Amino acid sequence: MAEASAARDLPGAVLFACQMNAIRSPMASAIMRHLSNKRIYAKSAGVHAAPTDPFAISVMEEIGIDISGHEPITISELHDTSFDLVITLAPEAHHQVLELTRTMAFDVEYWPTMDPSVAAGNREQVLDIYRACRDQLFKKIKDRFGLGGGVAV
Repeated sequence: MAEASAARDLPGAVLFACQMNAIRSPMASAIMRHLSNKRIYAKSAGVHAAPTDPFAISVMEEIGIDISGHEPITISELHDTSFDLVITLAPEAHHQVLELTRTMAFDVEYWPTMDPSVAAGNREQVLDIYRACRDQLFKKIKDRFGLGGGVAV
């Protein structure tokens, strides 16, 4: 019974939004699809669009999730905006999404998430920063939505 109630409480569609749609939001949407076994429609967008970051692809591959085919898109380019929930991961994305709530109805949550693209050091040190970001998103999604399963990080 509790499982059925939890399933009803899950949003049907979630958008993750960040600055460039190259690291944080693609990782978050892929993690959401993975943990929910694709029961939740999850998409990502950014204030700007940039190619998917190779370090993000690498750390997601480590947990068995492939984001190499991700196509970056901006928030303003979204054709379908019928999301139940928009989770913003960066301040500029949060401000842009709040502007959308003037004419669209969806809930908004702000999850401040570090930008791993500012990491410095050797390859392994940079990957560790990306892993920390991935693991933070994984844990937050798992805890917020009560989703089990998936690869433990």
